[in-house]
Amino acid sequence: MSIQLPHIPCALFPDSKTPVPTSRKSALSLVPLPAFERIKRHVLAQIQSGTWREGDAIPGEESLAKSFGVSRMTVNRALRELSDERTLVRVQGSGTFVAQQKYQATLVEIRNIAEEVKARGHQHSSELHVAERCKADDLLAPQFELPLLHLLFHTIVVHFENGVAIQAEDRYVNPLVAPDYLDQDFRTHTPNEYLMRVAPLQGVRFEIEACVAPAPISEMLHMSLSEPCLVLRRRTYSQGQVASVATMWHPASRYRFTGSF
Repeated sequence: MSIQLPHIPCALFPDSKTPVPTSRKSALSLVPLPAFERIKRHVLAQIQSGTWREGDAIPGEESLAKSFGVSRMTVNRALRELSDERTLVRVQGSGTFVAQQKYQATLVEIRNIAEEVKARGHQHSSELHVAERCKADDLLAPQFELPLLHLLFHTIVVHFENGVAIQAEDRYVNPLVAPDYLDQDFRTHTPNEYLMRVAPLQGVRFEIEACVAPAPISEMLHMSLSEPCLVLRRRTYSQGQVASVATMWHPASRYRFTGSF
């Protein structure tokens, strides 16, 4: 079953006007990687390989611009985004340095909901409602920082605690980061568990709000149309790019967010 949700429209892939690619790799290779993304990946590769360690100064903007044959503005964007993601620290007048990666310990606290349920001594189960390929529309493309109509993967999974629905997970995934995403069996493990394994977090942005869910989500969660939800909207980063954009709907009467520092 495939459901078109009103809050994030999505055109299905393939359609009658779009030829089916001969392979997944050939489909992804049609879109050239922006220059600033190439620079980000280069910097991340140097850090991950241990060539650049925590506290090391990285080459300056002028040096990187010359190496990649781009403008300093392009290099500046790449380094600024890596700084926003806490991979680098920029010190005015001194240069740009590899940041301490301690923030990753707090990001792990974005827990797999199955582990969260089991930690309470309860039983987790899930239902897969949607698993499809789609195209990035004018709402999704900017969030993923990808061209319009770029291929995305889309799933909707409902999670249960002792047989009671507590979360509807509406997730879009960048196939450049997780090309085998739709091949997974999300009845045996969660999307979060798989993505944490193949695309370790480098950064996350999120917001929480209370609102009424659209009718399809309310139906999946077995709740009335007027019942409010706690909604977590989250964008995660990995390998120097946006890995997933997810909206998690929680019936307010059955779920609460807690945490500590």
